[in-house]
Amino acid sequence: MLLTDRLQQAMAQTLRDQKRLAVCYLDLDGFKAINDTWGHAHGDRVLIEVARRLKSCVRANDTVARLGGDEFILLLGNLTDMEECEQTLNRVVAALHVPFVVLDQPIPLSTSLGVTLYPDDMSNPDTLLRHTDQAMYAAKEAGGNRYYWFDADCDRRARCARDRLQRVKEALAANELRLYYQPKVDMRYSRVIGVEALIRWQHPEEGLLLPERFMPAVDTSELSIVFGQWVMKETLRQMSVWTTQGLCLPVSINISSRHLQQLDFVAKLRAALAAYPTVSSDGLELEILETVALEDIAAISELIEDCRQLGVRFALDDFGTGYSSLTYLRNLPVHLLKIDQSFVRDLLVDTDARSIVEGVIGLSVAFRRQVIAEGVETDAQGSLLIRLGCDLAQGYGIAHPMPPEQIPAWIAGWTAPEAWTLQ
Repeated sequence: MLLTDRLQQAMAQTLRDQKRLAVCYLDLDGFKAINDTWGHAHGDRVLIEVARRLKSCVRANDTVARLGGDEFILLLGNLTDMEECEQTLNRVVAALHVPFVVLDQPIPLSTSLGVTLYPDDMSNPDTLLRHTDQAMYAAKEAGGNRYYWFDADCDRRARCARDRLQRVKEALAANELRLYYQPKVDMRYSRVIGVEALIRWQHPEEGLLLPERFMPAVDTSELSIVFGQWVMKETLRQMSVWTTQGLCLPVSINISSRHLQQLDFVAKLRAALAAYPTVSSDGLELEILETVALEDIAAISELIEDCRQLGVRFALDDFGTGYSSLTYLRNLPVHLLKIDQSFVRDLLVDTDARSIVEGVIGLSVAFRRQVIAEGVETDAQGSLLIRLGCDLAQGYGIAHPMPPEQIPAWIAGWTAPEAWTLQ
């Protein structure tokens, strides 16, 4: 009630002065992990510091109010132009991106803000707050550490995205999600070397949905962490089932940037492995995008090394699509490079694609890494890859992703084309 009263007063003053009022809805990115890892007492200290930093960014007559949890409202009044408002918003984003210190440990944090201008947005107080809330979610879904202005299209998109995200969350609770597995093979020696776990949604009305239909909304939300944990546990459970059947099959899973950078990632990985003692930890491979590794090479390298101490291996996915450097590759403790399928697809018709593939293979040899080609669809592609020095591959030309119960029979019946094994 106090906030609503203050907002109504600010709106009335804005109309009298014929100025503008910026209403800002602020939510901290990743704050839950601080409470979960360090406890609520330390989380409260961080919130006090957040409030202090916010007050240092605004004018004395502006309002900083905590809405609840890690959510704050800013009321920036008496504005004459957009530039003045944007300067304040940029100060807020920058101030909250400076790491916080908990028990002498620097803790990275950022914020997502949704902003609307009154009276350009001529709404009542409750609607103004709802509009800023919608814009804030759009900022968060875009990766956080930014502010978004409200508009009608933003409102509509945010509503659709949140509805879709809620439906996906319900799908997880209703056990509608599935893991399919795509075999990975040694083409030259006709051996199956493992599988990659790929998520699917067994939708009750629409049938089996590929991840492109639902994962983009998940990847930019906190739900990606829940999904990541589910994939990890479900993969280990399936590996345990295969182990009891006499099939010790390495499995790789994709790890999102948001999931990987959780403070308790290694602890939860250790707990998941401990829950399935019959599964060898070196049979689990975590795939991260090259672009994720480039975000903070030192921190990612340290995290990978911690996971390697548990026996888990790492692969660099979609290699060649980022801005690689020899120094970065030398310092990143991954054991496998995955050549992006876009280069493999054009391998036979595009000299540049072939040059990139040859370059990646050369780097793998120079840095003593394994290399595997994604997206192999034809025998000719496989033959050329073998000649270039890449024996490992996966793709629709080898096998489509399949339910786990089909994997043992597929492995038993698969043989490589003669063109591959005769080289």
